[in-house]
Amino acid sequence: MSKEEYNNNHDNTNAMLLSDNERMKQESNFLRGTIAQNLDNNLTGGFNTKDAQLIRFHGMYQQDDRDVRVERANQKLEPLINMMLRCRLPGGVIMPEQWLAIDDFSEKYTLYGTIRLTTRQTFQLHGLLKPKLKIMHRLLNKLGLDSIATAGDVNRNVICTANPMESAFHHQVWELAKSISAHLLPKSRAYAEIWLDAEKTESIDFEPILSAAYLPRKFKIAIAIPPVNDVDIHANDLGFIAIKDDKINRIVGFNVLVGGGLAMTYGDVTTYPLKASEFGYIAAQDILKITEAVVTTQRDWGDRSDRRHAKTKYTLIRVGVTTFKAEVERRSGVKFHPIHPYIFTDRGDRFGWIQGIDHYWHLTLFIENGRISNNDPHKLLKRGIAEIARIHSGSFRLTTNQNLIISEVSKDNKRMVESILQKYGIMNDDITPQRKASMACVALPTCPLAMAEAERFLPEFITKIENIMLKYKLEKDAIILRVTGCPNSCARAMLSEIGLTGRSIGRYNLYLGGNSIGTRIPRLYRENITENDILNILDMTISSWARERTDQESYGDYVVRSGIVNAVTNSEKDFYE
Repeated sequence: MSKEEYNNNHDNTNAMLLSDNERMKQESNFLRGTIAQNLDNNLTGGFNTKDAQLIRFHGMYQQDDRDVRVERANQKLEPLINMMLRCRLPGGVIMPEQWLAIDDFSEKYTLYGTIRLTTRQTFQLHGLLKPKLKIMHRLLNKLGLDSIATAGDVNRNVICTANPMESAFHHQVWELAKSISAHLLPKSRAYAEIWLDAEKTESIDFEPILSAAYLPRKFKIAIAIPPVNDVDIHANDLGFIAIKDDKINRIVGFNVLVGGGLAMTYGDVTTYPLKASEFGYIAAQDILKITEAVVTTQRDWGDRSDRRHAKTKYTLIRVGVTTFKAEVERRSGVKFHPIHPYIFTDRGDRFGWIQGIDHYWHLTLFIENGRISNNDPHKLLKRGIAEIARIHSGSFRLTTNQNLIISEVSKDNKRMVESILQKYGIMNDDITPQRKASMACVALPTCPLAMAEAERFLPEFITKIENIMLKYKLEKDAIILRVTGCPNSCARAMLSEIGLTGRSIGRYNLYLGGNSIGTRIPRLYRENITENDILNILDMTISSWARERTDQESYGDYVVRSGIVNAVTNSEKDFYE
């Protein structure tokens, strides 16, 4: 089925059927809206409803501090409105001088003074007040960075297997991540005009890939190098699994996966998490052709009337994988070949020192929930990393598991880095495997979608899980455990062995039965339960796992094999059964 045939049968362009977001985008004058005028409005700390949506395309979310919302309302004040800004950083590479400038800005100009590493391999700043936004964007531009397309209905930050300098293969996928990101960037000059005061030109904006309406929904791309699935490849709209030739030390092609997505809406069984589907194998040189074809097919065929069904996964369900795949082949001029064999054995970060083929050393630091601060007087994480940045001649690399790699450290500087880590109490020697295997989204107090705590809940909760693991002599083992404050699964809870999604303050849905390599979605075990309920269930199931596991069977595999939950197949009809 061609695009024309599809649109004849499914009139997605009919203005009467468009969602409010779609009309807003089409009327925005290529993402300008009235953002510039709103910036000059000193009567409020925020933007109007439409512009609050449009600034997302420029890399920002409008939020408020929910901890003080009621107090401010009692004082007849508007909420403490502020912005969260997310940097575009394909592949997660940032240089020490860039880091130091961001660190300094966060101290001087944000409400919280912290830096947050994200599961999309970049950093974000919380607590930016409207008068400071231009200062931030101009700083990013001066540093050779920007925040374009890190939010909104566009391709988001492109992620890839961490530490590209560890081998030639890692370097190749990092270069590809940058190429894909640049290829899919919005071409509108709105960002430069509004935030950098660039001169307006007579030329007319044109979006050859994204269109004037941009994409129906956000779009995420990831590149993995087996046997490590650290990017959670199945969570993405488009995934590339690298196939390498060790004889020539090159990546020769990619297995292509399409249509992954983990978000759902409570109470709506037409929404569900779904793994990406295998389309086939392509040669490495065809990656941009395939990328553009998948994006434009989703652009033209995605649902623009109901945002809950606008993601690529629902387009595949509606038209069928075979039809979507054939259209990608037609648009790209590239034929998919049979999937090349591959295997995933792990997906966590490799902590500690690793020596690369370049003879440099690379140190992966555990950053709990990605939050870099000096809030713990015994662990001055932010100050210590800044001091390392001042003496480090290599790079920093952010991982999709919210951790930080100090990369390309010479043998002579290795001891100096270690001494700084010890000085500020940020060595990872006492971090348990379970804590390293757990993560959470931001949630309260800043995320407007959060229904329950996540980042602030997880540390003490993991201590309780560690005690359970110790009780059953499993302290050297780990279970992939993730908590999100709502069902959007920003911390990828729907690819974990134990997943918690917030329902209300102090209550969560508990999902069990994902696997350790990220290729199975967990199933709902109990709904809307308290922390004590969760701990009792996990104590019982972990006890059984300790007694009955076979060989090195993971927790997720055990709860499926033992019948505690049935495995979720990659079917939209199966998740709720």
